Amino acid sequence: MTNSSGIRIAAAAGFFAVVLGAFGAHALKATLAQNGTAAIWEKAVFYHFIHAVMLIVVAGRKPVLAGAWWCFLGGIVIFSGSLYLLALTNVKWLGAITPFGGASLLAGWAWLFWAAGNKPGEN
Repeated sequence: MTNSSGIRIAAAAGFFAVVLGAFGAHALKATLAQNGTAAIWEKAVFYHFIHAVMLIVVAGRKPVLAGAWWCFLGGIVIFSGSLYLLALTNVKWLGAITPFGGASLLAGWAWLFWAAGNKPGEN
C-alpha cells in the first residue's frame, strides 16, 4: 500500500462516515426510532469517523504502518458495519459480530503502541 492509496481510501471512509451520519439523522430517522436503534447508529458513525481519521494519520506516516492501517480499516467494516446493519434490521445476532471488529480496532491501536518503541523501518 502506498501513502496516496491509503489516504484516498481513508478519505473515502471519512466521506462515508459523514454521509451515513447525515443519512441516519434524516432519511433513516423514522426507521431508527421505530427500531429503537438510533443510539446504535450513532455509535457506529462515531467509531467509523474516528478510525477514518486514524487511517489518514497512519497513511500519512513514512513508512506507512500497513498492519495498523489494515486493522483500523477492518475494524471500521466489521465493527461499524455490523452496528449499521443491526440498527437497520434489528437482527440481534449481528451484535455477536461486533466484538470481532472491536478486536481489530484494538489491534490497530496496539500496533501503534508497539511501533512507537521501534526504529523506523522495523515496524
